[in-house]
Amino acid sequence: MLKTAIIGGSGYTGGELLRLLLNHTEIEIAAITSEKSIGKPVSALFPNLKNMTDMVFEKNEPAIISKKADFIFLCLPHCAAMDSAKAYLKYGKKVVDLSADFRLKDYKVYEKWYKERHTAKDLLKKAVYGLPELYRNKIENAELVANPGCYPTSAILAIAPLLKSKWAKGIDLPIIIDSKSAISGAGRGAEVAYLFTEANESVRAYKIGSHRHTPEIEQELSITAKKKIHVSFTPHLIPMNRGILSTIYIKKPINAEQLLEHYRDFYENEPFVRILNSGSLPDTKNIRGSNICEIGIVEDKRTGMTVIVSAIDNLIKGASGQAIQNMNIMQGFDEGCGLNLLPIFP
Repeated sequence: MLKTAIIGGSGYTGGELLRLLLNHTEIEIAAITSEKSIGKPVSALFPNLKNMTDMVFEKNEPAIISKKADFIFLCLPHCAAMDSAKAYLKYGKKVVDLSADFRLKDYKVYEKWYKERHTAKDLLKKAVYGLPELYRNKIENAELVANPGCYPTSAILAIAPLLKSKWAKGIDLPIIIDSKSAISGAGRGAEVAYLFTEANESVRAYKIGSHRHTPEIEQELSITAKKKIHVSFTPHLIPMNRGILSTIYIKKPINAEQLLEHYRDFYENEPFVRILNSGSLPDTKNIRGSNICEIGIVEDKRTGMTVIVSAIDNLIKGASGQAIQNMNIMQGFDEGCGLNLLPIFP
């Protein structure tokens, strides 16, 4: 059994990671940490796991945790993960980092968008971007995997096949991405904007043109296209618990049936990507509680646009599920181990 540790396990992604790992047949959870909840039982913060685990939160001490665990999940905020990643790698552990600290290949871009100094620049070349559908071969041999952001996962999976197709030439830039996310994507902090009375019965756009996931999306799409890709990204908060729906507008008319067939070929062997038939569109309710990304395509002939829609569960395929998918690949486990989750409906 592979012994794992969750570092920073008191938030939504940490709790979801713990819930999923408890059903993983190849691993044992050796430790879970939280600086604010040291000594508290996990079930005090996650009552859904009551009687499922008797673990208690402990302090993040790499020298001690490294004696217990061989594989590390970092669920720390951006900037906070850098030192922990360095420490655990020094102890010879494999690491999946769910923060943004190793997603961007250029530290100057990170410092510009995150307004923080990058203190682990030497690890950026070592880090592999953890989107299995695009980088599985690199992930297999990685020691450090940068788990993608939730918005980027929904956008990149929806756009990448197009940029690898015969229709890629002549697409007008920027590509327009309109994404709507559940409140859980903002984390577990008690900020006024996320209180029930503030968020309920309201849809709110935020950080238009300035969201930190923008350079991550552009970086990966540019690598895929082998040329610079610019996007106009507008995120929104939706008063629901889970899910992201991304709608992508391409200024080029493309036959939907033909493009869907290309997408089916592109993702033919991908267990967690579901391409819908013509006339069907993704719905967050249909993938809730699963590691599935659902994609649909429509050609708007009247305006000469092609519209691509994707849906994911932001806490699973957008975070913790994808982290486990990466671990499975890194360890040579069956990729679906712990992740063969049927979507919850209704």
